[in-house]
Parts: sequence; structure tokens; C-alpha cells
Amino acid sequence: MSGKVDMAAIARRDSFCVGLGIELVEVSSGRATTRVKVEPHHLNLTGVCHGGLTFTLADAAFGFVCNSHGVAAAGIDVHMVYNRAVGVGEVLTATATELSRATRIATYRIDVARGDGKLVAAMTGTAFISGKPLES
Repeated sequence: MSGKVDMAAIARRDSFCVGLGIELVEVSSGRATTRVKVEPHHLNLTGVCHGGLTFTLADAAFGFVCNSHGVAAAGIDVHMVYNRAVGVGEVLTATATELSRATRIATYRIDVARGDGKLVAAMTGTAFISGKPLES
């Protein structure tokens, strides 16, 4: 395991997430949480939250959790299932949990839920672990 990495600083430099309003809530070894409030510009052509926002929220949590040990890692496979629509004003939280971690491969589950706890989407992801220290 590498030294302490400032994940909050990394999150602040992610212009894609910052532009969408996605924030890092917490990150610890093997766990990460991100959050976003759905705004009018997040809606798709049918007037509900765009699936791309939901995916990006989950993907951000996935990125933080797979790098939470201070070693650079990158997603190599993901699968996402959408369960329900979301509207303007709702707050979505993505919680990523490490399921297994070996020398070079790790697997994760990321749940995206509304403020009332209802599951909006679920993602599973596999990451390749480079073995190189992550830099803030």
C-alpha cells in the first residue's frame, strides 16, 4: 500500500465531474461515496434524469474506490442496470464497495440511490491495478 493520497484534491481537478455537480462525499480503503443533485440541465429528451449522469456518478465512485488504496487503478469492465427514473431536485448518492482485490485485479459494486433509499441503478466493475503509487 502506498502513502496517503489527497482524494479530495483529485476530485476537485476532475473537470467533468465538477461541471456536472458531482461531489466526493467520502473515501476510505475499499469504499467511496459520490453525490449529485439533479438539475434541469441533467434531464434527457423525455424529461427525466439522463442515464449518462447516473452512469458518471457511479463511475466517479468506482474510480475513487479502485484507487482508494493509494495505488493507481483503472476500470477495465463495467455493467450497469437502471431500475427507476429520477427527476429534478432529487439527490442521488453512489456508494462503491470493494468486493475483492488481488495483486492486479479488483471487483466492485456501486449502488446509486435516491434520498429515500430507493435503488436507482446498480453497477459492477472490474479494475486493473497498475502497482504504481497514485499521486495527488
